[in-house]
Amino acid sequence: METFDDFLATIDDPEQRAKLDDVFNQIREKFPELDERIAWNQPMFTDHGTFIIAFSVAKAHIAVAPEAVALEHFAGRIKDAGYTQTKQLFRIKWGQAVDYGLLNDIIAFNIQDKADQTSFWRT
Repeated sequence: METFDDFLATIDDPEQRAKLDDVFNQIREKFPELDERIAWNQPMFTDHGTFIIAFSVAKAHIAVAPEAVALEHFAGRIKDAGYTQTKQLFRIKWGQAVDYGLLNDIIAFNIQDKADQTSFWRT
């Protein structure tokens, strides 16, 4: 698996595939400076070689992984959006709407917070 399209092709349900494709396209439009990368079989967006956000899928949801610092910072908004979260990710059920304002704010936070970071993960 080398591209986001390769990843999307692994999703059997066409509605689920289209929903995640919409998420990717929205991020591409809002943050064209981000690079796309497949690592650990997950599509992720990076900035100057540092991790910004990754996605994976399960039967019931999209898992969004922006690192623990961002999850802690946005915990209230994630809960208010109706999403569940763990220490490493939050889940958007397939039947839930994507809160693009929240997603954009998380990505913008990570870009700004990691602007001077030289390693892939937060240290």
